[in-house]
Amino acid sequence: MRIPQSLSGDGRLYLHDLTVGQRFTTRSHTLTKEEIVAFARLYDPQGFHLDEAEAENSLFEGLAASGWHTAAISMRLLVESGPRLAGGLVGTSGELSWPRPTRPGDTLHVETEVLEIRPSQSKPDRGIVAVRNLTLKQNGDVAQSFAVRLLVPQKP
Repeated sequence: MRIPQSLSGDGRLYLHDLTVGQRFTTRSHTLTKEEIVAFARLYDPQGFHLDEAEAENSLFEGLAASGWHTAAISMRLLVESGPRLAGGLVGTSGELSWPRPTRPGDTLHVETEVLEIRPSQSKPDRGIVAVRNLTLKQNGDVAQSFAVRLLVPQKP
């Protein structure tokens, strides 16, 4: 799906450009075993992220990417090809889950849906937008769900 043009004309989306039910889809990214292991070595050095043999005997029953790796990929996809919000993707709170592991060879993309838009009563230059970001695998399975409240500016 093509990201809608801003009504503001500068390409960035402001609070008034968004509508409840609006959807955005990012480009995709395919993970490799090497990428999964490299991330795990740096940030989540657990055996089921580092070693295929150890991973086979874990609850994952095979090598799995760290949930934080899935989150980092999702964030990059959103920043590079998701909704271009004025002021950036600034979260105020959220709920994150990983219902299925991400594995080597999985191709991920993120689908975002606007759930709620609430202009601020105390700060008229901004509002809060609730969105659900689903990171989906090539077969449609959800690898990550992130419900988040974003701070979005009003057009100056």
